[in-house]
Amino acid sequence: MGVSTSAPDEGVAVVTVDFPPVNALPVRGWYDLAAAVRAAGADPKVRCVVLAAGGRGFNAGVDIKEIQRAAGPEAILGANRGCYEAFAAVYDCEVPVVAEVHGFCLGGGIGLAGNADAIVASDDAVFGLPELDRGALGAATHLARLVPQHLMRTLYYTSRTVTAGELHRHGSVWEVVPRERLRDASLALAREIAAKDGQLIRLAKAAINGIDPVDVRRSYRFEQGFTFEANLSGVADRVRGTFGTNPATDKES
Repeated sequence: MGVSTSAPDEGVAVVTVDFPPVNALPVRGWYDLAAAVRAAGADPKVRCVVLAAGGRGFNAGVDIKEIQRAAGPEAILGANRGCYEAFAAVYDCEVPVVAEVHGFCLGGGIGLAGNADAIVASDDAVFGLPELDRGALGAATHLARLVPQHLMRTLYYTSRTVTAGELHRHGSVWEVVPRERLRDASLALAREIAAKDGQLIRLAKAAINGIDPVDVRRSYRFEQGFTFEANLSGVADRVRGTFGTNPATDKES
């Protein structure tokens, strides 16, 4: 259980997250993920990072039960800061990051995949932000990198999900493959990227980030301010208090 790094091919590092049962990460997990991605990107032998997950799905967001157990604001503050660090680590990684998505990619998973440079997904993968059903806000910044504006808003307000196939049609998922072929497909893309000159691929990543039309760090931080407001007003606790009682909305976490 936790975050691990492997090197299956020359120039490729695979950072794997495994927090059973559904990869809903505790506060420490987000920081560990951020550290692992930053370390992999800083390794001069690495030219591409694959972000993967074990278990049933790619990521189910934050560990809501950890927040519910906390008596004070430390858990929600820690989760928000941890998510910010992990999302930023993926975006700022010195080399391209390929998100290898299977099963569900929800909440914080959207922040990770949305900040990745490329996404390879299994044909059973679904993507969505159930934040309004969890007493939270955020990651619309990253969902907007995956789908057009009006679809992003509709998905956000309804907490619905979209399939990997639908995102492939929008151009945000590079390839959709059967689950058993997912690792082969993500490594194939990573190897193709890693075949480039290491110094040049780092310059390319910095250049592309530099022309990004949206500052994802500032945009996400702005969203987090409304998460704090929801918590201070009590509405977040009221909504989170229903978590675990409604099978229609408590699908994965």
